[in-house]
Amino acid sequence: MKVSENSVVVIDYKLTDNDGEVIDSSEGAGPLAYLHGMGNIITGLEEALLGKEAGDEVKASIEPAKAYGERQEDMKQEVPRDLFSGIDNIELGMQFQSETEQGPVMVTVVAVEEEMVTVDGNHPLAGVHLNFDVTIREVREASEEELAHGHVHGEGGHQH
Repeated sequence: MKVSENSVVVIDYKLTDNDGEVIDSSEGAGPLAYLHGMGNIITGLEEALLGKEAGDEVKASIEPAKAYGERQEDMKQEVPRDLFSGIDNIELGMQFQSETEQGPVMVTVVAVEEEMVTVDGNHPLAGVHLNFDVTIREVREASEEELAHGHVHGEGGHQH
């Protein structure tokens, strides 16, 4: 069976940036199972895997526009430290959910000063060119329950 809309795909992968630094990998964590066409993985990788089948090895180089988007400097903002009530020690890299006019956004602390904290609402991989080495382990039809829930159940997927 070939990777197509609404198929369950099970992959092993290694993700690197253009400098060859490993960003993520399924090694040690086990394979990733996803429902193709449901937005469970980035668009560029879905496009690269479409039409492939179990046993195929795929190298995909994905521009930011088809991954996590370009960095948007207006997503960085200085906010008063007292907005973080109840948190005594604010550190670089901490993440918080912030309510915005567009809905909830995950922000990362990128600078801490005495009175102000700078947060960044960009995805940590925004603006990064991504390189995937993927081995497709399995391709199968999704169950009705998986289609209704929008994700894979069982090994490598979601457990209810």
